Amino acid sequence: MKYLLAGSAAALLASTAIAAAESHVPFKPGEGAFNWDSLDTFASEYDLQGASLKIEGPWTGSDKALVDTVIAYFNEATGANATYSGSDGFENDFVISAEAGSSPDIGVFPQPGLAADMARRGFLVPLADGTADWVRENYAAGESWVDLGTFTGKDGNEDLYGFFYKIDVKSLVWYVPEAFEEAGYEVPESLEDLKALTDQIVADGGTPWCIGLGSGAATGWPATDWVEDLMLRTSTPEDYDKWVSNEMPFDDPKVVKAIEEFGWFARNGDYVNGGAEAVANTDFRDSPAGLFSFPPECYMHRQASFIPTFFPEGTVVGEDADFFYFPAYEGEDLGKPVLGAGTLFAKTNDDEVTNAFIEFLKTPIAHEIWMAQSGFLTPFKEANVEVFSSDTAREMNDILLNATTFRFDGSDLMPGEIGAGAFWTGMVDYTTGSDAATVAGEIQSKWDAIR
Repeated sequence: MKYLLAGSAAALLASTAIAAAESHVPFKPGEGAFNWDSLDTFASEYDLQGASLKIEGPWTGSDKALVDTVIAYFNEATGANATYSGSDGFENDFVISAEAGSSPDIGVFPQPGLAADMARRGFLVPLADGTADWVRENYAAGESWVDLGTFTGKDGNEDLYGFFYKIDVKSLVWYVPEAFEEAGYEVPESLEDLKALTDQIVADGGTPWCIGLGSGAATGWPATDWVEDLMLRTSTPEDYDKWVSNEMPFDDPKVVKAIEEFGWFARNGDYVNGGAEAVANTDFRDSPAGLFSFPPECYMHRQASFIPTFFPEGTVVGEDADFFYFPAYEGEDLGKPVLGAGTLFAKTNDDEVTNAFIEFLKTPIAHEIWMAQSGFLTPFKEANVEVFSSDTAREMNDILLNATTFRFDGSDLMPGEIGAGAFWTGMVDYTTGSDAATVAGEIQSKWDAIR
């Protein structure tokens, strides 16, 4: 099957064999469960032969190789020469190049905060009219993605600048299915059920949770994820946004309540492996080990999608270990909120090839190519989940697709002195015995001091 190309671009795909050899596209057009028609339609609308496009972002190593495969299909479909370069210091590099007038055509931002700052300073260009409506219609929890990508420009007006792509999910609880089965435990469907299961495990003589906050100079950050998840389960998304921007002070009763919800799990010695005093001193990388002992030292571990990296060697996710959605309170009527992170594409100019690439990101194929390889989740409802290379990735993506609200990691959106400072240390203080209201007040005082 050939792409339906206009003009001279059609010559680029005289045969799929040549196309694969020249661009290293990983999947032969027309084969598999991919939405090839979406690429055919896109290709028929663009002839960008000879046009160049420079994209820069944080992806290096294997991630760079994977995004290169996606870009290869854009190049083959349009005749353009889009290239991607990645850097561990992308955030610094982008600011320097923007100030020097040499920024790439498109930047891939790992956090909305920097993109918002670049938009405010006039270094970014709003996405095309209608893009926000497209996101609302085609992304699960679409309004959340519009909110996260909408920034105030240099002119003082709000516009959609960010197109989110490649998402990470944090609202996960990990467990060992065999241990659950032997004990007769079922995966909880609500936060009420999760708390009941926690108590049941204690009543049965077990320990429900493994929790560790240790992370060297970053000790405390795992607790911030807990609090953010619980803030979304006890308050509205609007309250979450106000808290993250400090429109709602850190010592507001709603925030204090979320901190105390974390304390319900972490400060009860019967609930945590090693007792409450071990939480702050256990390295987060070591904390899930208790899941795999026999009998289990603990039954559950709340952590993001990356944590299997630190499971025992040879652990097969989906068999030896699995996960479930960190559920919401059934009685709070707050839907199914999901906490996570992700990257967004933002453009610095308004030319044809730059706009074409953003349109390419609206095709299912632009998501499916990476989905079918590894390490990619998307809220795009039209992307075919059959192409995922594993059931684990598909099930994790289902959590994203079933979300009614998505919110970005709050500490990453706060000023560094708070989100990567006072919040971290405050959670250690709270876990080791300080009062939640006192800790929250101290964090707010530090926020006030940096204004």
